[in-house]
Formats: sequence, C-alpha cells, structure tokens
Amino acid sequence: MPTPESLPFWAGTLQGELRLQRCEDCERHYFYPRVSCRYCGSPRVEWRRVSGRGRLLSYIINHRMSPAAAGQQPIIALVELDEGPRMMTNIVGVDPDPDLLALDARVTVDFEPRGDQAVPVFRLEASAA
Repeated sequence: MPTPESLPFWAGTLQGELRLQRCEDCERHYFYPRVSCRYCGSPRVEWRRVSGRGRLLSYIINHRMSPAAAGQQPIIALVELDEGPRMMTNIVGVDPDPDLLALDARVTVDFEPRGDQAVPVFRLEASAA
C-alpha cells in the first residue's frame, strides 16, 4: 500500500516513470521514499523522474516455487541506478540461468502490473556488439 511518502513513486510507476527523491541541499538521489534526505537530513527534497537505467550488482534465482510466482523461478536482484541509489527488484525477460546474468550488466526499468499498482522490474539491455 502506498504511504504518503511513497505516493509520488507509485503514481510514477502507473505512468511508466521511475521517480526518485532528490535532496535540494546535498543534490543526491535516494531510495526508499522518506520525508527527509537520508544523507544530510534536509527536509528540502523533491521528486524527479530518473533514467531507469543502471547495472546489475547481485542476484539470486529463487528455486522455491510459490503461488505468486506462477511456476516461474524469479530472479531477485539488486540494481544500482545510474543516479546512485540501489533497489531490490526482479530481472525479467531472461531465463533464470547464471550464464545469462553477468554482474555489472546494464539494465533498464520496465513496469509490471500487480493489482492496482505497477511494480518496477528490470530487463537486461541488449549488448552493443
């Protein structure tokens, strides 16, 4: 459920935008949403649309089936966004095979509907060959 602090984030996902808070004093982006900057404590924060691009830092392939996974093996990942913050997410659009999931691989955000919300997930970017 969205909270007052996270409402702009979830409103953005429904519009296909990844939005993060940015401190107006120290000029750093951060995630998860909160009322003041996680770095300097300033209450002067704003919401900004960000690139939705980053890199795959870590992942695990969930081999335990759950009803929510609908027979799939979700790839649970830690992604570092180009703007700096890190997000827990899922990697989608690729088989759950470690040979296909290189650390530091470039990723791009996508959004999957889940009930009344849209959840940010990430896809591997095509390699520049």
